[in-house]
Amino acid sequence: MPSFHNGDVEIAYLDEGEGDPIVLVHGFASSKNVNWVYPTWVSDLRKDGRRVIALDNRGHGESGKLYDPALYSIPTMASDTVALMDHLDIPRADIMGYSLGGRIAGWLGLKEPARLRSAILGGIGIGLVNGGGPGENVAVALEASSLEDVTDPVGRTFRAFADQTRSDRRALAACLRGSRGLMTRDEAGAIAVPVLIAVGTADEVAGSAGELGDIIPGSEVLDIPNRDHMRAVGDKVYKTGVTDFLSRRP
Repeated sequence: MPSFHNGDVEIAYLDEGEGDPIVLVHGFASSKNVNWVYPTWVSDLRKDGRRVIALDNRGHGESGKLYDPALYSIPTMASDTVALMDHLDIPRADIMGYSLGGRIAGWLGLKEPARLRSAILGGIGIGLVNGGGPGENVAVALEASSLEDVTDPVGRTFRAFADQTRSDRRALAACLRGSRGLMTRDEAGAIAVPVLIAVGTADEVAGSAGELGDIIPGSEVLDIPNRDHMRAVGDKVYKTGVTDFLSRRP
């Protein structure tokens, strides 16, 4: 798997296909493979005639593991995506993020609009502004000696997933604590690139897609029927909606 360094941090990535580039940014405790390869996003986007780039966020997958929460702020994590585009000589791209990746895509839409043709915010709605999702209970669960020691139900879910994917749990706990920064309503309202907000209708983590759509000027909202936060990722409605959005955006 290819990799490069952004400062001292090694970032693993994949780069496949030809055509308009799209960069995929996965969610917390996931990876490029779990979020994008296994649900066939990479192969489907390639079939649609696109160059697909996906990275393992710092602390995840095959990228470098860090244990200081200060090294996982949203601006810092977003800098890895920009550095990857620079490494590959990609001046502009569509950016699609899911959950934490959606927060990163939103930040890039605000701070690096010249680098984005569009931002697709998957698995994140008004939670971009209001917060929500995994908190300190999950960080504590990740640091517990074993799954049997975790009584919090949400913490158990994330701990079991981290064990299943053989993730570095200490790095994930640091990431969770460091990436909780929110965007203000004014900042969200200043995002000027084309935006698609895609959230499952049964998603209790992301917050309302419609409420965020009311804040971001000109944004489109895609409801993914009857899907929760985990099961929306590979949904056909999500994929079809993204393909349609990409075909129409300037």
